Amino acid sequence: MSDSAASVPAAEVMRGIALMSVAMLLVPMMDVTAKYLTETQPPLQIALARFGFQMVFALLTAAIGPGLAVLRAPRLWPHLLRGFFLSGATVCFFTAIETMPVTDAIAIFFVEPMILTVLSAVILKEQVGPRRWIAVLVGLVGVAIIIRPGFENFGLTALLPLCAALLFALYLVITRKLSGEGGMLCVQFTAGLGGVMLLGTLFLAGNIAGYQPAVAVMPDLPGWGLLAVVGALSFFAHGLIVKAFAAAPASVLAPFNYLEIVSATVFSYLVFGDFPDGPTWIGIALIVGSGIYIARRENRRSQEELAARINRTGPPD
Repeated sequence: MSDSAASVPAAEVMRGIALMSVAMLLVPMMDVTAKYLTETQPPLQIALARFGFQMVFALLTAAIGPGLAVLRAPRLWPHLLRGFFLSGATVCFFTAIETMPVTDAIAIFFVEPMILTVLSAVILKEQVGPRRWIAVLVGLVGVAIIIRPGFENFGLTALLPLCAALLFALYLVITRKLSGEGGMLCVQFTAGLGGVMLLGTLFLAGNIAGYQPAVAVMPDLPGWGLLAVVGALSFFAHGLIVKAFAAAPASVLAPFNYLEIVSATVFSYLVFGDFPDGPTWIGIALIVGSGIYIARRENRRSQEELAARINRTGPPD
């Protein structure tokens, strides 16, 4: 265990692990529900509803609790841009799982830590050592193993989770730059607002143009209920993740992030009868191993930078 993890009370670490585990149970439930809804509704409409309900839940929570003032972002447009990237990732992912098994799509999506490593080096000018670059390559090999048969079966759709991972990595880059600006409800609300603005514009344009994949379908009452469930699961899952990282170090929580693949496999099998084949599991193992290694190296690098900063300036008063 790292020094930062050792300095956190054991009860808080266990609380963080429990919160992350529950979140990793909720996220695949959202994805499976969205896949079920794609049988009757276009993915763009489902994604739009997801961000609309997320925004509503954040608004109601703030109104009941700390007050609407907590929703105000210090700088609105960067927060909206973050929502744009997150909503784009959601549309790509929901479109992919319309035809792909949820587990396969999530496994490909988990290339995101590798993409984030590349973006951190290019955009944030962070130093990336050779071992992390090797881990990126290993993870990409795992993605290639999963995509190859998927590409034969689903065509370009198999690349959509990769696009979702890229957009989500860009979302995380902006999140890093906005660190400390706004609380959890502010982040949830502004991300929902940005998603509604972007996806609502695309949805309206698609309907005006008569673009079939974007043509609106009026949900029945159960359909509206399931759309609200998707938004609620997203809202609560992301809230639990924020609280988990506040309770325990990222280096401890990183491996539990991959419980999502396990729970996605269970739910996909129970609802749709989908189960990954042997090569897919090999690809998953390579991606998970690379992701955990990158998270560990990232944590060690952060601690080394903190130690160097303390040595230069002295301990805090």
